Amino acid sequence: MGFLINVLVVYYLLINAATFTAYGVDKHKAIKNQWRIPEATLIGMAFLGGFIGAPLGMLAFHHKTRKLKFRILIPVAVILHIILIIFIIVTVH
Repeated sequence: MGFLINVLVVYYLLINAATFTAYGVDKHKAIKNQWRIPEATLIGMAFLGGFIGAPLGMLAFHHKTRKLKFRILIPVAVILHIILIIFIIVTVH
């Protein structure tokens, strides 16, 4: 089971780095009036595991912080992943 935990840790690190970067890129493109990353993609990344990168990206880049769907759905993603991680830890041990 140690291998599974290692894979999950690497996955969470990569998806959170990608999510944080996506929020930064989208903010930069918003300022430049360029093509944007769809909101569904940004939210979806949080639900796919970027539950730390999303709120950190929102705060660091001051991006999507006023949008109600982000203010509701990102915390939901955080809560779901915390529950999932606790479930995995309890189940593995």
